[in-house]
Amino acid sequence: MSHRREDELEQALLEVRALIESSVAIHRDRSAQEQLITTVENDYAAVLDTAGTLIKGASRSIEIVHARQPSAADRAARHSDRAERDLLHNAAERVAVRLLTIPPLLDEEFVREQFGRERPVAVRVSRLPPLQALIVDGSAALVVADSSVGRRSSVIRVPEVLHALRTFFQNVWSDAVPAGETIVFDDRDRAALAQRILGSLQAGVTDEVAARELTVSVRTYRRYVAEIMSLLGASSRFQAGVRAAELGLISAPRSAGARGRC
Repeated sequence: MSHRREDELEQALLEVRALIESSVAIHRDRSAQEQLITTVENDYAAVLDTAGTLIKGASRSIEIVHARQPSAADRAARHSDRAERDLLHNAAERVAVRLLTIPPLLDEEFVREQFGRERPVAVRVSRLPPLQALIVDGSAALVVADSSVGRRSSVIRVPEVLHALRTFFQNVWSDAVPAGETIVFDDRDRAALAQRILGSLQAGVTDEVAARELTVSVRTYRRYVAEIMSLLGASSRFQAGVRAAELGLISAPRSAGARGRC
């Protein structure tokens, strides 16, 4: 992802945070019946309980942004590293679930569990500013984010905030890479092969040279390249290299000089 795109996402998230802050101030003095923002105790167990309640009540959609590293206190309180994901087992079968995360927080085992399921959780990976959000049916959101007063956890039902969050989610989702593509090769040998091929594409090595280095035929090499491009959702070899670098499959190029063949 380009620095410009990252800056745009950072700015979008800052705008969402500012909207949340102003909404909190506006709705703080309303009666309990009219309250559109509910503060959640800054405790990992309390946040999980609230998330579980929202997930069980979902009837149409669940959208999750998992892009915030847990604090030391969260890690100490956590009984399972996969506690958040396990909550999704309580969602009704008819509910469509989308999970947007960052490479360091991608749970590969969870992604593999989705293969072959009738209604799998759709998981995509992108570079994201730190944010933890759970949006249910577009009508309520549990947001855990840093604010001017430290970490704030809130259930939000303010239409303007929900619209901003869903717009942010959809904009990132449309450019994100399906998570299954980061774990395409299940064993070390095939993973190593994929990395070597991606490295050749990034370096602009010709098919003939790359095939010879891998001791395969040019035809086989090109089939591998086509497979990798398809799995990465790339329309060109250069795009495949860019997406692979974004996902941490290969190192990002130091300059724009070696782009490889398109």
